[in-house]
Amino acid sequence: MDRIASFCINHDTLVPGVYVSRIDGDITTYDLRFIKPNTPPYLPNPTMHTIEHLFATYVRNSALKDKVVYFGPMGCRTGFYFLIKDTDEKTALQLIKDTIKECMEHEGEIPGSTAVECGNYLEHDPKDAKDKLLWYYGIIKDLTTEDLKYPL
Repeated sequence: MDRIASFCINHDTLVPGVYVSRIDGDITTYDLRFIKPNTPPYLPNPTMHTIEHLFATYVRNSALKDKVVYFGPMGCRTGFYFLIKDTDEKTALQLIKDTIKECMEHEGEIPGSTAVECGNYLEHDPKDAKDKLLWYYGIIKDLTTEDLKYPL
């Protein structure tokens, strides 16, 4: 059986940042890596759930909302995948930065956090999500498209 592309990345050299994970036709998958792999503590599920709700809501309300394909957590709890179509790297990176900034500045109820809207609506941690988003923004705010390649 062939190894999937994400298992071919050297996780020992990966550090927090934003990376192009793969390109499939007109869809680019971005790796939003919050935690260095295999170095606990990992992102807690309630924190990830809150970031997922915030990022998905803000990015799907952005000027590029019609190009957004998906945003969701990695099972290893070290980050998220963001898929967008027909968008150059510079524009996508700016969208990621802007969306993270909007998420970290969010006040009030977490979007989609009622029993009717979410299958695990009680598992959120807005405070820790904000702390992690502030930290992550400090990592990514000055990145350029030159920084989007996985380290060797």
